Amino acid sequence: MKLKYYINLNKGLTIFVMLALIVVYNQWQNTAAWVYLTLHGMYGILWILKSAIYPDSTWEQEVSIWYGIGSWAALALYWIPGWLLISRNVQIPAWFLGLCLSIYVFGIFFHFTSDMQKSVMMEMRPGELITDRMMALSRNINYFGEFLIYLSFALLAKTWIALIPLLLFVTFYWSIRIIKKEKSLAQKKGFDEYKQKTKRFIPYIY
Repeated sequence: MKLKYYINLNKGLTIFVMLALIVVYNQWQNTAAWVYLTLHGMYGILWILKSAIYPDSTWEQEVSIWYGIGSWAALALYWIPGWLLISRNVQIPAWFLGLCLSIYVFGIFFHFTSDMQKSVMMEMRPGELITDRMMALSRNINYFGEFLIYLSFALLAKTWIALIPLLLFVTFYWSIRIIKKEKSLAQKKGFDEYKQKTKRFIPYIY
């Protein structure tokens, strides 16, 4: 079975998992819990829509059932911030909620628009290096967007423990994929010039 089905199942279940936590911990009146459910749950639904409309070839590969289950279980770590928020009855000041929402919105924008651009340009100009528009902001702007999304979830939980899943993925998965991606892009014409003009991850910074 394709890897995307395991990933999509995890993403699609997120909204139900968060709702179940609200029920279990009786957090019906906790605004923060509902905001978290909405943000993380809708991100999962948007991911599934993205997978259907402009799929990423990375997730189209056939994998063994054990690899798929392992991937699903790893992604379930992203539910930890929601559990920490809901189980601890976290209350969020209005200003901090606004900050987290702003980080989330920027993350959604960077992540989905850059993936859309990549999908369209790979179809229109297969094999060519994509260096303009969103890709001019950084060489891995989609990963930066995804980082902001999960950072907003972790911040909402108001404990450093909620950052652990994100840091694990950045260290042991994203960084490896970024290195492999850069090695692949280095084979394309114009990469050296593109590398000099852009940052690897955070626009204009790193």
